[in-house]
Amino acid sequence: MSLAFLYAGQGSQHPGMGADLYEAYPVFKAVLDSADVDFDLKTVSFTDPDGVLNQTEYTQPCMVAFAAGMTAILYEMGIRPDYAAGLSLGEYSALQAAGVFTPAQAISLAAFRGKAMASAAAGIPCGMTAVLGLDREKLQQACDQAADAGVVEIANYNCPGQLVIGGAQEAVNKAASIAKELGAKRCLPLKVSGPFHTSLLAPAGDALREKFQSVTFGEMAFPVLFNCLGHEMGENDTIPVLLEKQVQSSVYMEDTIRRLEALGVDTIVEIGPGKALSGFVKKTAPSIKTYAVETVADIEALSAALKG
Repeated sequence: MSLAFLYAGQGSQHPGMGADLYEAYPVFKAVLDSADVDFDLKTVSFTDPDGVLNQTEYTQPCMVAFAAGMTAILYEMGIRPDYAAGLSLGEYSALQAAGVFTPAQAISLAAFRGKAMASAAAGIPCGMTAVLGLDREKLQQACDQAADAGVVEIANYNCPGQLVIGGAQEAVNKAASIAKELGAKRCLPLKVSGPFHTSLLAPAGDALREKFQSVTFGEMAFPVLFNCLGHEMGENDTIPVLLEKQVQSSVYMEDTIRRLEALGVDTIVEIGPGKALSGFVKKTAPSIKTYAVETVADIEALSAALKG
């Protein structure tokens, strides 16, 4: 068996995530208890009484804390991957799993990234829209034709037939309209707080570049596949530069999944919450077995399946 961990990004968070794990697994509890952020991470994750979990500056550290805790559980059980990757924010969790960041570091960086992204997006009339049933070339054509209305770019290459565009609201709307004319089956506006993974997030990239100058990056224990590449880093790549680029560049998730398949990966564990990435894998590389883990029951089922 060749195993990869695939970490979820923003969008799958929900109140209650990790509550059962916190009670059941001391290593998960230790990760969340060690989080050094300026809000009550456990309260927001478990109950979210003030309704802030979907705001990116809260979402990001909560998601990375959940993922780091889940990774600790799996490692304690002897389940370790040969490769890792993550969707957008999930890339930080993949790097943490590979030993580049400690859990506390990853959570702190996610909190910084969330604030930087919120700041970069503030005051910009922007949007993101999922485009279903259109190939890359035609959607790029739609974006090119809509460029006179403002910035609009392909932000996510999720899986065959599912792409996401983002940018200035007027330009996104125009590109979506053109995409339908070119044969898109559906265009679904997404509830997001910024034009993530587009050039409009350049200020967030600048902030991350400054931040990384004071961050210690550990050695990777196994290869991580990077969003902005769709594969492993090259000889001349550095992790700080790739993460700076990532926040303002397209996410090549379909390419990443195809690369994992080419590397011989036959089993993927999606570390949630949610099962969105498992869906992408099934549409991109259906021969790969997928398991999504979010709860105590999921972990027990995964353990039984892998041992069986």
